[in-house]
Amino acid sequence: AGVCLARRFSVAVPDAAHRRVCVIGSGPGGFYATKYLLREHAGVYVDMLEALPTPFGLVRSGVAPDHPEVKSVMNDFDKVAADERFHFLGNVRVGDDISLAELQRYYHAVVLAYGAAGDRELGVPGESLRGVMSARTFVNWYNGHPAFRDLELDLTHAETAVVIGQGNVAVDCARILTKKVDELATTDIAAHAVEALRNSGIKKVFLVGRRGSAQAAFTMKEIRELTKLKGVACIVDPGDLTRSMTAASEQEIKEQRARKRMNDLLVKAAEQFESAGDAERVVQIKFLSSPVEILADEKDPARVGAIRVEKTKLEGEPNQQRAVGTGEFEDIPCNLVLRSIGYKSLPIEADIPFDNRRHVVSNDQGRVVTTSSNGEKQPMVGLYSTGWVKRGPSGIIGTDVVR
Repeated sequence: AGVCLARRFSVAVPDAAHRRVCVIGSGPGGFYATKYLLREHAGVYVDMLEALPTPFGLVRSGVAPDHPEVKSVMNDFDKVAADERFHFLGNVRVGDDISLAELQRYYHAVVLAYGAAGDRELGVPGESLRGVMSARTFVNWYNGHPAFRDLELDLTHAETAVVIGQGNVAVDCARILTKKVDELATTDIAAHAVEALRNSGIKKVFLVGRRGSAQAAFTMKEIRELTKLKGVACIVDPGDLTRSMTAASEQEIKEQRARKRMNDLLVKAAEQFESAGDAERVVQIKFLSSPVEILADEKDPARVGAIRVEKTKLEGEPNQQRAVGTGEFEDIPCNLVLRSIGYKSLPIEADIPFDNRRHVVSNDQGRVVTTSSNGEKQPMVGLYSTGWVKRGPSGIIGTDVVR
């Protein structure tokens, strides 16, 4: 067990008339739950347990360092932590240092808010090669997460990186790999990351997605930022846009103003495709490509040397299109592969009710439930869930307030 670090703000001690609540996890889900528990119930005292020495979860370790405005929510969380009825305990791993059953004996209620610590995998051959890692690992590394600061990540001889996925986290990875290091150095990015990125040989980054341009998960703000990076060309193969424009995709764009603006931006990126060679670095957004195998480097069989993708096509009705393989393949030479295809929650203990299909704690509107042999759901007394461990890894930081 690690050393327990407690953050104290003249902590008040509850008496028998008050209710003690334990919140497991100190990310947005945990802090928003705590905020409203303390605000709405004067007799509630909250102890927050966190596996790391420091609070704030993905706000601290998952938000890109050049997006400080997103991290400003920590100011709100600091105000929550200043309440005398709040007590933070760091370096406490539930399941190792203390069991959930013990916590349930000590508290009137326990709230599971420990997020999604696992990563979805591609499930393709070669995924275990050196140079292949999750986007979460890369993000934690450049944000200075203590468990990842010693990650072996040699970018010196890497020229091309492939990011699998087209969400905002994937775009963050592409931006950090290509942005001028002097600009990053003025942020709170980890010092070891600045040094590695300063010596990086990365010249091109592919952002690869299975579906078309109208279905990409990234936002307008993120892509516009990519197009404005100094010395970086953000491009799209015009052929990808043409193949993306099925009748169903055209309908999707027509129905959503944001999609229309995004499409206009991607069309401009396609116009830069032929002239991209003049740029210092290139980010190519590649649509309709599904990874099928990661190939070893011929000179170093333990490392990644390329990724093989199958070209796909879209089938289905508007807003229900899926990517299907065409039988046509392409190899993209690369030295780094980051998979950014989603997070997943893990059971904090082996016997906790857990939905292994959705990768969330089994719950009914936040109340943790067990399911009997006849399918009937029974709520567990005093056990609740919130945030990603409740609903899955979706939404933005403020989503938990609405929930």
